[in-house]
Amino acid sequence: MRGENFDFLGNLNGMWAIFIGAILATAGGLAATQLEWYFERKRRGRHAAQFVGEVLTTLRYILEIAHDTHGRGDPFGPITLRMLRSAKREIDIYDRNRETLYDLHDIKLRARIHTLILRLNTPLEGVFDANDEIRALEFQMKLPDFPPAHREEAQARLERLSASREAGYEFTMEEAQRIPATVRELEPLAKHSFDGLGPNPA
Repeated sequence: MRGENFDFLGNLNGMWAIFIGAILATAGGLAATQLEWYFERKRRGRHAAQFVGEVLTTLRYILEIAHDTHGRGDPFGPITLRMLRSAKREIDIYDRNRETLYDLHDIKLRARIHTLILRLNTPLEGVFDANDEIRALEFQMKLPDFPPAHREEAQARLERLSASREAGYEFTMEEAQRIPATVRELEPLAKHSFDGLGPNPA
């Protein structure tokens, strides 16, 4: 046989080696990319669970303090309202970073968290709106030129607003009871316990 026949076989073997090497390199690159994506996805999910868990836990303890002050003296005095506004600011923090929630891969958990936030935020806003109207109406009724004929109607409106404010407050506190269970669902994803975030950690 001629020598060039063996050269052809050698070249063919070389081509196969290059081809197989290219396949292995491509497969290795894809595997590395997929592995990197997997760990990044897990990291983002853990970060999201930590963020939402911290917001909810802080919100829970703020509302507990507000409930404590609500039961002393004026139910909607300066301290109670200050705590309720602090709770609203925590909700605003969540709202500004809401896209973080989508890094949680449990769709049902995401829906429960977002629904819970909405059910806390809406009555809180109602409390503030009613309280502003009450303060404005009380100020008007104290003016010397307030028409006596309108006093009875104004008093009735005050009572309706007070009832609305109290109802919004009670609904907020009722919904706040759902927070601990939601936080417990987040703890395995966050790989963190939120028990020590309270005002008096054990």
